[in-house]
Amino acid sequence: MAQITLIEALTMAMAHEMAKDPSVVVLGEDVGINGGVFRATAGLSEKFGPVRVLDTPLDETTIAGITVGMAAQGMRPIAEAQFDGFVYPMVDHIICHAARFRTRTRGRLTCPMVLRIPWGGGIRAPEHHSEANESIFTNVPGLRVVMPSSPSRAYGLLLAAIRDPDPVIFFEPKRIYRQYKEEVADDGEALPLDVCFVLRDGSDVTLVTWGAQVKETLEAADALAKEGISAEVIDVATLKPLDFDTIHESVKKTGRCVIVHEAPRTAGFGAEVSARLAEHAMYDLVAPVERVTGYDTHIPLFRLEMKYLPSVERIVAAARRTLAAS
Repeated sequence: MAQITLIEALTMAMAHEMAKDPSVVVLGEDVGINGGVFRATAGLSEKFGPVRVLDTPLDETTIAGITVGMAAQGMRPIAEAQFDGFVYPMVDHIICHAARFRTRTRGRLTCPMVLRIPWGGGIRAPEHHSEANESIFTNVPGLRVVMPSSPSRAYGLLLAAIRDPDPVIFFEPKRIYRQYKEEVADDGEALPLDVCFVLRDGSDVTLVTWGAQVKETLEAADALAKEGISAEVIDVATLKPLDFDTIHESVKKTGRCVIVHEAPRTAGFGAEVSARLAEHAMYDLVAPVERVTGYDTHIPLFRLEMKYLPSVERIVAAARRTLAAS
């Protein structure tokens, strides 16, 4: 079994599905000859040819429109937005068409497409290349929103996304594209969508997060353990639809919750998790829910970038506050 990075796991998943299903195609800017700006599609053009790995013009609106059209006519396109900040011209086609095909046609047509979006900060890129904009899509009925946090979950979740009959927004935390390796078997086994993953059991506080912030959250749990604090860590993985039951069961056990995400604080997806806890877990909580987030500003240039992103220290401090409050 190979030790591979997250980016290599994505490539492996796409190659597996393309070999298995001739309706699967890849399209986007520079995805063919160059293998993508992050090399996520490296080698696919050589293996499957330019008819199935399509280099498009530098036109995100057209990419989205072509993708929706292909999916509506029975293909399974995987489009790349290249960077998170480039997705905005695509929003019209995604929200007004892709997300509505099933309801608009009363199930006669579906839109089995995946929009891959390299997501988030931490790579010293300009602002439009460092957005954490997942909450734009979690507010849209008809879309699944998925964000892996490890090579094995990237492989399994992307397989499931490609096979899904409805549109999936697949955010890829580029800060951890090559951060570490895991053993991942190319066995074609998908992971379940719409499920949170409990990465660490704990009894004192629940830490809820997704994407690149899983790394810092696990490190915070290690730091808390040295203080005798037992933290349970939950990787949301599929933000929409949310597996709230897993989060609720954890909070019933711990009585405390810290939500960690790198998107701006106001109306970030953590606010939705917090609201559901207020609605359904009020009597299970023994302390107010804490949120550790990015700030309500555009992500700064690289000299201040890491101060913007939630740190281990900020997560630990929030967990301590929940314990002190009770």
